[in-house]
Amino acid sequence: MPETVLVTGGAGFIGSCFIRQLLAETSASVVNLDALTYAGNPESIPDADASRYRLIQGDIGNRQLVSHLLNEHNPEWIVNFAAESHVDRSIDRPDAFIQTNVVGTFNMLQASLDYFRRLDESQSRAFRFLHVSTDEVYGSLGATGQFVEETPYAPNSPYSASKAASDHIVRAFKETYGLPVLLTNCSNNYGPYQFPEKLIPLMVLNAVEGKPLPVYGDGSNIRDWLYVDDHCRAIRTVLERGRIGECYNVGGDCERTNLEVVNRICETVDELKPPANGKSRTELITYVTDRPGHDHRYSIDFSKLNSELGWTPQETFETGLRKTIEWYLANEPWVESIASGKYRRQRLGLG
Repeated sequence: MPETVLVTGGAGFIGSCFIRQLLAETSASVVNLDALTYAGNPESIPDADASRYRLIQGDIGNRQLVSHLLNEHNPEWIVNFAAESHVDRSIDRPDAFIQTNVVGTFNMLQASLDYFRRLDESQSRAFRFLHVSTDEVYGSLGATGQFVEETPYAPNSPYSASKAASDHIVRAFKETYGLPVLLTNCSNNYGPYQFPEKLIPLMVLNAVEGKPLPVYGDGSNIRDWLYVDDHCRAIRTVLERGRIGECYNVGGDCERTNLEVVNRICETVDELKPPANGKSRTELITYVTDRPGHDHRYSIDFSKLNSELGWTPQETFETGLRKTIEWYLANEPWVESIASGKYRRQRLGLG
């Protein structure tokens, strides 16, 4: 286990979970570089030990800042979570996605390469740069089949295109310059501390408040759901034992249609917080115009990660979803702190 880890985007949903795990389960110190945009919340890492955790507000596109942090803290691992990540937002404003996901990742790689070249032999053997990506780079599946690491890239949204570009740049820095990189491509994450523009927290909070539950199209689009703690354990596994230069797909083995997800949320919220009017919250479901270019189905084959490194998800969709809903019901102050920003759960991605 390294002494120091530099995490980018660590105040976001997945990055904050990764940091919470490191602080709770290892002795590593963590430096968190985060721009603290709308989806970044310092409160997602509560009660962190100041002797082991430092939050720096800044942009991964600022190479001078990144270089300063690398030289000051000498991390053995760099984990790049920093990204604009919501497909609907990428439809409305693709320029931000290119700037952060492509240009920002390039700046991180360049600063990391300069740092790596100054390390001695033992330090360079321990160094890793892990780039966190998405299954959306592979495009859309039909009724059968799964994404494997060799699936050709075919991104269909500005978001997935920007992540595909960053993946290629990461690989190029390994092949051209010898930077010891690793890549992970994950399926749809869910769990505590997720910003409520995403499907599951949006539906949970709207269901609790008796607001409409907007389902895109006919609700038949399928996603493979991955509990965020399982994802972060997979990332740690890849960092510890993964082969340099390799990509590892991370999935939850939990394919569900969007409508199935919303129905299960309604059933669980009804059970945990019975509605005052006695009506099922499924009556709140409304069907809205589908997202432009909406990929129909994603499914991840994570057999490489399982066979090579021994990782498998610990949560089923049912157990993970219940934990998630219980967390949102028990953490209204965190939700309120998020709601104090500009986002009001309005529809995004209409162009």
